[in-house]
Amino acid sequence: MARLLYRIGHFAFRRRLTMLGLWVLLLIAAGSLTLAAKPFHTDYSVPGTGSARAQQILDEKFPELIGSESTATAKIVVHAPPGTTLDDPVNSARIDALMAELRRVDRLAAPERLLNPVAIPLLAHQVSADRTIAYLPLTWATTFDDIHKHEIAVFQDVLERSTANGLPAEATGTLYSGQRVDGAAAEAIGFGVALIVMIIAFASVVAAVLPIVTALSGIAVTVFLLTGATALIRMDAASLLLATMIGIAVSIDYSLFIVSRYRDEMSRTDDLNIAAARAGGTAGTSVVFAGLTVVIALVGLRIVNNPMMTMLGFTAALAVVMAVLAATTLLPALLGLLGRRAFALRIPGLHASDMARDKPNNGSRWARWVLAHPLISLVVPVAALAIIALPALRLEIGLDVATAEQRTAIAWLDEGFGPGLRGPLVVAVDAGSAAQPTAVYQDLANDIAALPDVGMVAPPQVNADRTGALIYVIPGSGPGEMPTRDLVHAIRELDPGTGMTFGVAGETAILVDLGDVIRSALLPYLALVVGMSFLVLMLVFRSLLVPLIATVGFMLSIAATFGITVAVFQQGWFELIDHPKPLASIVPIYLIAIVFGLTQDYQIFLGTRMREHYVRGPQTHESARTAIIVGFQHGARVVCSAALVMISVFAAFMLLPDPITKTMGFALSAAIVFDAFVVRLTIVPAVMGLVGKHAWYLPHWLDRILPNVDIEGTSLDDLSDDHTRSSEPVAAYSNT
Repeated sequence: MARLLYRIGHFAFRRRLTMLGLWVLLLIAAGSLTLAAKPFHTDYSVPGTGSARAQQILDEKFPELIGSESTATAKIVVHAPPGTTLDDPVNSARIDALMAELRRVDRLAAPERLLNPVAIPLLAHQVSADRTIAYLPLTWATTFDDIHKHEIAVFQDVLERSTANGLPAEATGTLYSGQRVDGAAAEAIGFGVALIVMIIAFASVVAAVLPIVTALSGIAVTVFLLTGATALIRMDAASLLLATMIGIAVSIDYSLFIVSRYRDEMSRTDDLNIAAARAGGTAGTSVVFAGLTVVIALVGLRIVNNPMMTMLGFTAALAVVMAVLAATTLLPALLGLLGRRAFALRIPGLHASDMARDKPNNGSRWARWVLAHPLISLVVPVAALAIIALPALRLEIGLDVATAEQRTAIAWLDEGFGPGLRGPLVVAVDAGSAAQPTAVYQDLANDIAALPDVGMVAPPQVNADRTGALIYVIPGSGPGEMPTRDLVHAIRELDPGTGMTFGVAGETAILVDLGDVIRSALLPYLALVVGMSFLVLMLVFRSLLVPLIATVGFMLSIAATFGITVAVFQQGWFELIDHPKPLASIVPIYLIAIVFGLTQDYQIFLGTRMREHYVRGPQTHESARTAIIVGFQHGARVVCSAALVMISVFAAFMLLPDPITKTMGFALSAAIVFDAFVVRLTIVPAVMGLVGKHAWYLPHWLDRILPNVDIEGTSLDDLSDDHTRSSEPVAAYSNT
């Protein structure tokens, strides 16, 4: 691997215009695919579950409802001004005025059926008992994925005019579900902070910009490919945002690592071509295997057996692959284009990290302190992470995807009608060979009404040939709450009777099934990812203990991350959010995937420099301890810079209104803090110092059968000698 990447770096540096041209062609080709793009979709369905089987019954017995689960709908909620009721003539007239404007909304289905519930007794169920709150159900003649932003803006303007006229009006519903979150502002903030961090790290504006350019190129290709792929496959609306989030972070990190190694190699040779090639062969190899661990973790989401989770994993994995490709091919070409000007425009007062082998820096000083106080460096951080992890024992998961803009409408619905109205259950019944289907339907409705946490059961709606029925159930609890989940399971456990089958369909049942599937997949997924990544790290480091230490460190990081996330977003600690609630069901498993992959990057970045020094020395206990110091001397500042970049990128996404993205941004930022600064820079060197040379032990029989990836670059010396004779003169890259 090291020799291959050395040759790629050598070629890209020498043939920089050719490589840059190939990337321009790649960008143009990928961009052209977006011309055939179709809208993104949102689909939480889980094949093979109770909700999927119930949907089959519903589609068979009520074909006119096929696709209704993706129809754009909304509930407009109006609230009487303080001291009045909706029965007051003024308020009733305001409702009429609101409905008159709503009937003119584009693509609204059957606008003539929009009636004032205050004035019509048959619609009394749409008015609260105290007559202060009412809701108006709306349905569009299209899916929520096909609703454009300007249509929602027009709709919101109608509501705002009603509020300005004295009748407060808010809305919630699937109308908002298909809207892609615009992450441009968050991405700009992330890039801005990353640029500042890298200027401080390199003390050079040009060197700091290089990883940004590389990241932008990789992200652009990823975005183009994913957008174009919508012409062939259904892609979730969140795929692009999450892939961008991951792609930005790893792209900058990988390029940062290679540029740092390039600067280090420049201190060893006057031939910039050789410096770039060796940086590609050593740091590039680390980048490839760091990226491989992330890809393994993301592709492993396929084990959940959910189309949405699989798509999220594969799209983010594509972003990582493009990040690796850009760092190992485009970056060397840019270095070749700039030559020594790659570190031009130095910032007065800033000093780049000294990479000289014999000169101490803050990284080596910190490593010496940890090695001198191993027990303190081990026990105190582990105890702190364990305490932070305690709230994770109360982890609850659901899936409430309502954005902050819908909170007022939801609060009014809960106040006037109870939380169950937001998540009705649809029981689809197939009478089959039942002799008296009408009686069967009513008996089932009665059985459901007798269950706990049932707010209301509507009379069965029978199809034309009386072979099927729909029974709408309003739970007593909200769609993301545990009693609703229990009610779904209780309905499914009812005795169907002779010749009859039924199931619970609808959005709430789908989200319940998604949560159940993810819960059952968490441990198998964790075992799969940890096991495969352990093998990758064992291959990289040719050691048993180093991968084990890395894996245990990850478990500490993820436990503390879950703890602080539950404390803030579920239990409302520190009052950082207005509406604490259970974590979205996709967050825990996706968090494991991303955190495991990203945190192993730091282990590889630090560990490769340690191993490189250790295998070239006497391989004693003292040599192993010295290798830790050398690894920190060369890698600690890079890891700190990379961690700060990731933290800034992820934290910026907390500014977005989407609740899942906000939670992920916080959790990932916290995970990087715990893993980079507490685990990799403190706990890991303390443990490795205690075990000494045994950290690098590998049985001889295993050493013989494992392929040698040469992470330390020992096979590059002869290539360097060969290429030196054919390299371009150094003078070609001078600043003069």
